[in-house]
Amino acid sequence: MQAWGDLDHLAVQREPAGIEGAVLVTLDLPDRRNAMSEAMTASWDAVMRQLRREQDLRVVVVTGRGRAFCAGGDFSWIGAKPGASVPELRERMIAFYGTWLSVRDLEVPTVAAVNGAAIGAGLAIALACDVRVVAEDARLAAPFTALGLHPGMATTWLIRRAAGDTVARDMLLTGRAFTGAEGVACGLMSRAVPAAEVVETALAVARTVAGAAPVATRLTKAALGSGGPETFESALAWEAIAQPVTLAMEDLQEGLAAAQDKRAPRFTGR
Repeated sequence: MQAWGDLDHLAVQREPAGIEGAVLVTLDLPDRRNAMSEAMTASWDAVMRQLRREQDLRVVVVTGRGRAFCAGGDFSWIGAKPGASVPELRERMIAFYGTWLSVRDLEVPTVAAVNGAAIGAGLAIALACDVRVVAEDARLAAPFTALGLHPGMATTWLIRRAAGDTVARDMLLTGRAFTGAEGVACGLMSRAVPAAEVVETALAVARTVAGAAPVATRLTKAALGSGGPETFESALAWEAIAQPVTLAMEDLQEGLAAAQDKRAPRFTGR
């Protein structure tokens, strides 16, 4: 894995807590509740591009510095061009969406450690991750219309995919905020813990993921992409290809031997 260059408003740590193949990405603008500044956006783009090239990567954890996970788009950036044309603004927003949602393009599992408020586009970043560990009292909201905005960052799709149409309509039309615990109950989040335990719990999840067979894990993530296969038949067709790939690997024999010996497996990706 290559070293990182200079990053603005973003911090990256390799092998956090000694987890081989893991990377911890921290949104690092706490005095503005980790709002997505232009500099942070550029740093995120550079990091995601690098991570997509790393063959030894096994899991990525995303969190925020301080008391918030992410307050969403930076107001000064959102309102920076009041006189711009709709085509110009469309091009600008498509680039912004594509940069931040590129976390979905990583082939390895991603874990959101939602340590505090996740608002608007910040909530979208959490929802773009595969597993979401949230502080029980974190505030989760998408109050776009209260600002005069149509929802963005694919929240009309991400919220509905995670929690269903009823929750999506409630959040996006009324601006209703959920706590982290409520978010787990409705499916927005995976598990809720006290705020002080969020990163530790997310890293424990990452350790489990990183310890699994890497090819099997990447293929499983691919199978679940965009919400998973549309039909029973398409799921079987994919599994009939992907499972034989893993059946033919040395990692399967290692996994079976480890289970027989009652020890942790040592997977190599072969």
